[in-house]
Formats: sequence, C-alpha cells, structure tokens
Amino acid sequence: MAAIKASLEHVNLTVRNPKKTAKMLVDLFDWRVRWEGESQLGGYTVHVGNDDDYLAIYAPEHGQDETDGAKSRLGNLNHIGVEVDDLDASEKRVKALGFTPFNHGNYEPGRRFYFLDDDGVEYELVSYQQ
Repeated sequence: MAAIKASLEHVNLTVRNPKKTAKMLVDLFDWRVRWEGESQLGGYTVHVGNDDDYLAIYAPEHGQDETDGAKSRLGNLNHIGVEVDDLDASEKRVKALGFTPFNHGNYEPGRRFYFLDDDGVEYELVSYQQ
C-alpha cells in the first residue's frame, strides 16, 4: 500500500467562553482568528490558529452538561502540544497571562512545560531549538 500523507488540521475544544480562550491563544502564540460564528450544532465557535492549522473553540448554546456527550464537556482531552521556537519567551507570556507553568522537562531532542487554562485544558509547549 502507498503511504498516505496526513497532517493535523484542527482540534475542537469545548470551553465556557470561546472569545476569551481565543484571545488568550492569540496573545500567547501570535495566532489569529480565522473564523467565528454560530456553530452548526448550536452555540458559538471561534477558529484560532495560523494558515495551516487551528483550534476550534466551542461553547454549546445552553452551557456545558457534564452528563452528556463529549461535545459539551469541558476540557475533554489529555493536552494540546504546541511547538514554539523560543520556550523561555513563551513561558514569560504564559506567566504574563496569569497562568502557572509546571512539569518542566529537558529531554532529547527538546524542552517542554505545561500549563492549564481557565477551563482546565492542559497545553504542552515544546521547543526543539537548542
């Protein structure tokens, strides 16, 4: 069988306030809002990222229901890994936005740390720059 080239296009997250989360991501990573509006499922979505990929930040119309399916549950994933070219500068931005970095690690071939946003979504920032 021939190899299939695949790349991650987006991840969809359920949060309390899509505009607030999108602003945090824009401020942190210099991303941009690619699209925002009413979700086809009801509620509101903001797509934030770059020309190649993005995060879809979603809030259901009637708020989150912890007993219902994955689309309405907050932070229903392990973490989101974002590669950055300057880990130290990125950590300063994380702190300036009021978040607390944790679990710093140096490993071959890079360095990393994590932080939780206001909805409990865990982000891993990793740099392969030496």
